[in-house]
Amino acid sequence: MNLEVLPGLPYPLGANYDGNGVNFALFSKNATRVQLCLFDHDGKHEHRIDLPRYTDEVWHGYIKGLKWGQRYAYRVYGPYEPEKGMRFNPHKLVLDPYAKKLTGPVIANNAQLGYNLNSEKSDLSMSRKNDADFMPKCIVVDDNYFQWENSKKPCLNWDEEVIYEMHVKGFTALNPEVEKAFRGTFDGLASRKVIDYLKSLQISAVELLPIACFMTTGSIQAKGLSNYWGYDPILFMCPHAGYLSSNSTSEVKWAVRLLHEAGIEVILDVVYNHTAEGNQFGPTLCYRGIDNAVYYRLNSENPRYYEDTTGCGASFNLGHPRVLQLVMDSLRYWAETVQIDGFRFDLATTLARDDKNTFVRNSDFLSIVQQDPQLQRLKLIAEPWDLGEGGYQVGGFRPGWAEWNDKFRDTVRRFWKGDYNQAAEFAKRMTASSDVFQKDGRKPWESVNFITAHDGFGLADLVSYNSKHNEANGENNQDGTDNNSSWNGGVEGPTTDKAILKNRINRARAMMTSLLCSAGTPMIRAGDEILQSNQGNNNLYAQDNELSWIDWEHVSPQGKEMQELVRFLMNFRRAHKVMEHYDFYHEGEFIWYRPDGTPMKPEDWRDYVRSVSYFVKQEQTRLFFIFNAYSEPITWKLPALEKGRKWQIKLDTSDTNPLMKHNQIEAPAWSVLIFTGKDDLEK
Repeated sequence: MNLEVLPGLPYPLGANYDGNGVNFALFSKNATRVQLCLFDHDGKHEHRIDLPRYTDEVWHGYIKGLKWGQRYAYRVYGPYEPEKGMRFNPHKLVLDPYAKKLTGPVIANNAQLGYNLNSEKSDLSMSRKNDADFMPKCIVVDDNYFQWENSKKPCLNWDEEVIYEMHVKGFTALNPEVEKAFRGTFDGLASRKVIDYLKSLQISAVELLPIACFMTTGSIQAKGLSNYWGYDPILFMCPHAGYLSSNSTSEVKWAVRLLHEAGIEVILDVVYNHTAEGNQFGPTLCYRGIDNAVYYRLNSENPRYYEDTTGCGASFNLGHPRVLQLVMDSLRYWAETVQIDGFRFDLATTLARDDKNTFVRNSDFLSIVQQDPQLQRLKLIAEPWDLGEGGYQVGGFRPGWAEWNDKFRDTVRRFWKGDYNQAAEFAKRMTASSDVFQKDGRKPWESVNFITAHDGFGLADLVSYNSKHNEANGENNQDGTDNNSSWNGGVEGPTTDKAILKNRINRARAMMTSLLCSAGTPMIRAGDEILQSNQGNNNLYAQDNELSWIDWEHVSPQGKEMQELVRFLMNFRRAHKVMEHYDFYHEGEFIWYRPDGTPMKPEDWRDYVRSVSYFVKQEQTRLFFIFNAYSEPITWKLPALEKGRKWQIKLDTSDTNPLMKHNQIEAPAWSVLIFTGKDDLEK
């Protein structure tokens, strides 16, 4: 291979093709030498070239004549001194943190370990095994190839959002209306039938579980399972190869473009708090081999070990400017080049910790994201907790950040389980958790309300199981949360008992109605609208199979009814803008009522109360909601309306069709009733 190597430029980082050649730039503060490794198309023949220049802690070089499609990786030299936090090992290929494409998935192999697995000193002894045969190679891309034409982002207001959390593969893997070759990929997501279905639900944004390159760790692989959720990232700008039917990154852009044309925004679930390299016993794939002491937060007393507030081995070090730059560059890449509309940040508390391991509301990361001219216009959602001290930060983020609100999840579950002492909490959650978010100029939409998500029971299992059933995960049912706030109605799992089945569907419908009638930003878990069951497994992280994938061909009659309920509720929400509320309710706009038709007083919120109602009065809109989480019907008197108006029932989630006489109605057990104040002159 006869190539002309020039000094090149230290910026931008990564491998950048300019039409005449490729500039390579890799940051490493503590390395003593960096070799660029070029590979032939078969990936077997390796040609090593020393990057000739070191500027501003960046190793760089320009190779004239190289084209996009070139395969490459790096070997980085430096001290292997784990006790000092240094884990350089040039025997291991490392991937470019800025790579946009790989030759294939990263598959765990012991050859990737930077230490001698069988050594008595374990990770303190450097492995000299070359792992090139077991590592995929980076591919130089030309991002200007894709044409967006006149495609534009929907740019919806936050108060218009209803989010639909979905998995790229699981959503279409079993969908008979998607061409077989495209199932489980971005091409499948971009199919007309899928987009038409999403439009029929009237959701405004899909929130995709992680799509950036991830791997199945050895511990999961040993059990014959594979990483399904994707929360073990390797490269932040590279789409996961398994989601590309043609191994073309343009597939992602094409799906985004078609979703945008349908008026649907795309939000990515991104993971910057840890990587698949894990702790000191994990593989050397990228950051550990490039500069371990920079990319990870090391234990200050013994740098051989890592700080870990994620439960995944090692916390990524966003406190270092270059690491923060990598994260910001990746966010800008998705936002500018792929036209993504927003991000949900996994374990976001970790991203905002300082060098003392303390959560800082005005951290560098949170501040820079909101000050960035491109990112500040996007939807920013925090998962506001991690496993470290002081990690639970619901309501603790800055104005402008939406947050997953697990207080809503837990309260609504307990209320419709029939638990005592939940009514007052339920009232707070239905009004965008004003007790948590109404401060510092924050808005109702900053509360992302959800009852279910990828992690935990789905809606069908929430009303069918008292306990988790995770045996398929191979961890003796010890994984996953035990705090499900679920109730099976009397029998664990599947049953033919009609009374129990009726109880289950009533509670499921009531919870979905509560979610879509709440103030704030609702989020629906994909599959809940058809009552998809996961057989009681509440931790599907390693179940890349039919247990997780949505079964579109065998939707039950109850599932089809739930689907229609969701469509009705979405229409209702869109028609009555008071639920898409930009500001918190003012005095007199939202009033809670007792069954006798009088406003509730503080002493009425007793522990045993399990049924509540509220009256929304705003401009010309009059709405009344009854939530009866009691096992028996309760007679309810509706509040008086102005002369010329009368109440009209719009929804009874129990389908018992109760009659209303003299502004009085019997609210069925386990039901939600919705009324509108109709003008007598309306036809």
